[in-house]
Amino acid sequence: MKISEVAKTLNLPISTIRYYEKMGIVPEHYVTRDEKNYRHYDETIIHHLQVVKTLLAVGFSIGEVRSMIERNGFTKEEHTRILQAKIEEIEEAQRKLEQSKQYLYDILASDISCEKGFGQLD
Repeated sequence: MKISEVAKTLNLPISTIRYYEKMGIVPEHYVTRDEKNYRHYDETIIHHLQVVKTLLAVGFSIGEVRSMIERNGFTKEEHTRILQAKIEEIEEAQRKLEQSKQYLYDILASDISCEKGFGQLD
């Protein structure tokens, strides 16, 4: 596959795919070069990059994804531990967002006017 086909299939910019290559997110075995030095991608890269996109979408950093790829395999227990840790991280972020939202509701309920300056009471 050409890089443009991979990009179109995954709805990813070509620059992102190249960035993933530089970062080690696309292991070398997915890419071959022809006699003109053009990249050709194995079709299995589609599944690989879909997994990468999902991991990034749920909050894993690019560094975390790279570390997982470099590791090249996990036991079921390690896999479960990594995902459970991310779930806990997301739950903590949700708690903080709920708290922030409540603070904002409290500010709205206090009927603070900003006519004399932000946070100043009339």
